[in-house]
Amino acid sequence: MEYRRIGQTDLQLSAITFGAWAAGGWMWGSTDRNAAIEAIRAAYGQGVTSIDTAPIYGQGESERIVGEAIKEIPRTELQILTKFGMRWDLARGAFAFKSQDNAGHAIDIYKYAGRESILHECEESLRRLGTDYIDLYQIHWPDPTTPLDETFEAVGRLIEQGKVRYAGVCNYDSALMAQAETILSLASDQVPFSMVNRSIESETIPYCMAQGKSILAYSPLQRGLLTGKMKPGYKFAAGDHRATNAFFTDEYISRANTFLARIKPLADAKGATLSQLVLRWTIDHPGITVALVGARNAEQAVQNARAADFNLSSEEQKFIDGELAKM
Repeated sequence: MEYRRIGQTDLQLSAITFGAWAAGGWMWGSTDRNAAIEAIRAAYGQGVTSIDTAPIYGQGESERIVGEAIKEIPRTELQILTKFGMRWDLARGAFAFKSQDNAGHAIDIYKYAGRESILHECEESLRRLGTDYIDLYQIHWPDPTTPLDETFEAVGRLIEQGKVRYAGVCNYDSALMAQAETILSLASDQVPFSMVNRSIESETIPYCMAQGKSILAYSPLQRGLLTGKMKPGYKFAAGDHRATNAFFTDEYISRANTFLARIKPLADAKGATLSQLVLRWTIDHPGITVALVGARNAEQAVQNARAADFNLSSEEQKFIDGELAKM
């Protein structure tokens, strides 16, 4: 496993970081709690020391699963990343969308990053995770209803109290990051990035590279599309958010699979799976520090971790980029 420095901090994360959204079940159809715990432990066995979660993932369930999975691992050997600013239990801030919890009950999701809410959320996350500090605390989405100074002064207070080591953001553009940076030093921006979703290349990546900020890429496998395991006509489980996503139409799945078939000989030559090749390309991409990758079971977690076990030459990277350009 490779370990990479985050921003200008002394925090290092594993290049493949365990993404625990799916572990919480919410918006993924369901979760097998025991399998999720085993996946996190299996990932750690492969050198994946960093875990990214959030309260909203299963309305606390993902954090509880992470807490259970890590309780026998020395805390100093782990980097725990979680988030704040998405409330399902408080109707304040900017309404985000309607949803259902894992039991099928209707819930309304709000983006809210007020001072007292952040302090409350942090305490709840610490309790669920079974730890007394969070390595990287990230606002989950921008909250247009709360002044930035209120939000980031609250995070600064948590840092002063030792409950948080470093501050990060998620889903921020470069302009918003620059504004927040005038209030509190940021380590990173967590944003979607994959071979087929590269919109951050125009502004966010150049800004972060120039300012010494890390990018934590989420959905690098485009939520399963780039594994090569999906076929046109794929049936999603009830409650799976991908069912209505534009990347999962039959036509787009076919296009993606045609591309993957063209790069499969390179994966075979490396003794790697398609997923591993995609992940290696991602963490080699300029400006990308780590890739957040989910796993529903131990075998998936082990396979994801092994994406860091081989390298791509510049010629091989150019070959992949050339095939991508044909999509």
